[in-house]
Formats: sequence, C-alpha cells, structure tokens
Amino acid sequence: MTEKRVLVVEDEPNIAEAIRFILSRAGWAVTVEPSGARAMVQIAEWRPSAVILDLMLPGRSGLDILAELRADAGLATTPVLMLSARGQGRDREAAAAAGATAFLAKPFANADLLSALEEIAVPLPAQGA
Repeated sequence: MTEKRVLVVEDEPNIAEAIRFILSRAGWAVTVEPSGARAMVQIAEWRPSAVILDLMLPGRSGLDILAELRADAGLATTPVLMLSARGQGRDREAAAAAGATAFLAKPFANADLLSALEEIAVPLPAQGA
C-alpha cells in the first residue's frame, strides 16, 4: 500500500485552501506551509511524494527554495510542481532551469492541478507499513 503526500508551499490562504480541498478529496494527505522560509524544513521533515511550490512567496522566492532543494543530495529528486500567477515564458523557463518537474499557471483548472500532480508524484510506502 502506498501513501500520497504533498506539501503545498503557498502564501495565499484562499489558493492554499482550494488546493488542499481538491487534493484531499482525491485521497492526498496535504500539508500547507505558507512561509517560504520554512519550506525546506517542512520538506526535510515530512518527505512528501511531491511539492507544490508557488513561484512568488514573501521573504524567499520559490526559485530559491527549488535551487536549495535540488542542491540537497537527500531531497534533490523530490518532484516539484511550480505554480505562478505569471505564466509568461520567462517564468516557465526560470522554473525549468531551476529544476521544476512541472509548471502550472494560475488560475488553473482543478483537473489540471490533479493531473499534473499525479503525473510527477513518487508513491511512498504507507506509514507504519
């Protein structure tokens, strides 16, 4: 049996709650981290199947977090779905260059979010198994 865990790093409460609701209904265990400064701590502690990471966070950008994640040997392979309110080509290119596994522009369709996450996530052994 596998568990699907996702960490959502999103500072906008309404967007974070919408993502949490969509994914929880689809069987995901969801943790929301509104602080870019605490994102790496949460990833290291929780070891999610995937991370949904907002590009623009207060205090620390999603690109900075992603660069640190990719530089950490123990966490470097964690799949990351980058979200951005600015879907311009340069944002997509910057996310890809930093190592994002996938990119989704806001606003997004619920089905697109779920599909993108299911495509990139790595199933984890169920806790206690």
